[in-house]
Amino acid sequence: MTRHDCDVLVVGSGAGGATTAAVLAEAGHDVIVVEEGPWVEQGEVVPFSLEQMERQYRSGGVTVALGLPSIAYTEGRCAGGGTEVNSGLYWRPPEETLERWRDRYRIRDFDSADLLGICEEVEEVLSVQPVPGEHTEASRILRRGADRLGWRNEEIPRWMTYPEGGGATEGRRQSMTRTFLPRATAAGARVLCEHRLNRIVRDGRRATRAELTVGTEAVTIGFRDVVVCGGAIQTPAILQRAGLRHRVGRTLAVHPTVKLAARFDPAAAGGVPVNTPDDVSVFQVRQFAPNMSFGGSASHPGLVALALSDNWRRFGDAVTSWPDLAIYYAAITSEGRGIVQAIPGVRDPVVTYRLTRRDRALLGQALGRLAVVMLEAGAIEVFPSFRDAPIVRDRADLATMTSSFSASKASVMTVHLCSTAPMGDDEARCATDSHGRVHGTDNVFVNDAALLPEAPGVNPQATVMAVAIRNARRYCDERSG
Repeated sequence: MTRHDCDVLVVGSGAGGATTAAVLAEAGHDVIVVEEGPWVEQGEVVPFSLEQMERQYRSGGVTVALGLPSIAYTEGRCAGGGTEVNSGLYWRPPEETLERWRDRYRIRDFDSADLLGICEEVEEVLSVQPVPGEHTEASRILRRGADRLGWRNEEIPRWMTYPEGGGATEGRRQSMTRTFLPRATAAGARVLCEHRLNRIVRDGRRATRAELTVGTEAVTIGFRDVVVCGGAIQTPAILQRAGLRHRVGRTLAVHPTVKLAARFDPAAAGGVPVNTPDDVSVFQVRQFAPNMSFGGSASHPGLVALALSDNWRRFGDAVTSWPDLAIYYAAITSEGRGIVQAIPGVRDPVVTYRLTRRDRALLGQALGRLAVVMLEAGAIEVFPSFRDAPIVRDRADLATMTSSFSASKASVMTVHLCSTAPMGDDEARCATDSHGRVHGTDNVFVNDAALLPEAPGVNPQATVMAVAIRNARRYCDERSG
């Protein structure tokens, strides 16, 4: 058995864990970061490819929240977590959302101006910026369709650096393995990859050690404090296995998403390829926000085939035209909630999610409006991702699609998961206090997307990083005092 000791054990190395580790290590704390997945250098795998899904996602990217319908979701499982595998689109948290959370959940010291100030710091570290050169055709399509309808749309900046004069496909992702994790290790933090946490052991209100495995080898880590940053699915499971269940894993919030594939005549774009396998559209349509928004999805050939698979008998022939196809999504802000439950003897937790009647109707409306955007942008065929869907070529087909849609027939998925250990001093509603300490403990903290009391209605990682840095700084202030 191998034994390590530290001041602070950080479980997980994504947007919450990496920022936490950097702040604590730079303040002089002895930090160990444990990460279940491997360290994969950028460039080793093609973005959005099936190889990337196998190496950097949990279960090869195939995980499901059970329900009617079930909702597929993805979790990064590698150094840097989701920041290594997502599209890198950066949205500051809406100020009105922060204020609502502060009041509704009684979150102390939660001033929106302070959090937005932290966002400015993060944006500098991550080089958040719009594309300085040419956009992909997939981006131009979404913008063109929205503009013709007079619908509000905007480019979403990304955490990317670009060579001088470089365009959208030449950006270099400024993920956690290139930014906050190197900062943490430069300050003395130790990052242990491919270490699976099995259990946090407690003695009353205090956690004392963590039991892990590396392959078949047992590892024990002793600590003064532990910060759990395993993401909105793994964090509640870790807490539950430690016997911490108060308001843990009971209020999973996501942004449910439906998709379509749209085919365009390449001649209409001057021969410019429509499909960009290793990039996504950086434009989003926000005309109907926060209830619904539209954007571009990864369109690797394998993912195009997956998008067509719900109605393969009718849509399958289109896969041979994949260079002319791009995938787009419609996301909604859901009223429904889910449950994450660790089961003794089972490696991963069981996740369930229930869409409300309003959510189901909104998904259909959102997919219909997205199809309108595609037709206005010049799509010659639209392939909605639900069973028995028609091919949409005009407004008459659109009416048929809308009338035949049912959420129970759709491939609903999400990449945004939050709220499974919500923060706040209202103990009747919240699993942690206002700064992430788990209620009923002295030294167990959460500092990732699980803390967000609700899905924010935008890509959540900027919010996660700002909240994590806020909490880590508070921790340092208290421990130095």
